[in-house]
Amino acid sequence: MQLGTRWTAGGDPPARLSAEVVAAIREVDARVAGASPAPRWTLTWLEGRPVAELDDGVTVTIVTTDAAGVPVVRIED
Repeated sequence: MQLGTRWTAGGDPPARLSAEVVAAIREVDARVAGASPAPRWTLTWLEGRPVAELDDGVTVTIVTTDAAGVPVVRIED
């Protein structure tokens, strides 16, 4: 596991994340909009794949890639 970055929900996720992961993070950000204090994301890397976890335990991960090579992202509540 490689430690990464922290940022506040609703803020800009790290630029090195794929568009699919960023879209999933934005979906979760919309769910927690207005929370006070705003939760924070922690990004780590496991076996070369990003794992973004919100303070409340919601996790966004790439689980596989489809036939076209597009990452398949899962949101776990």
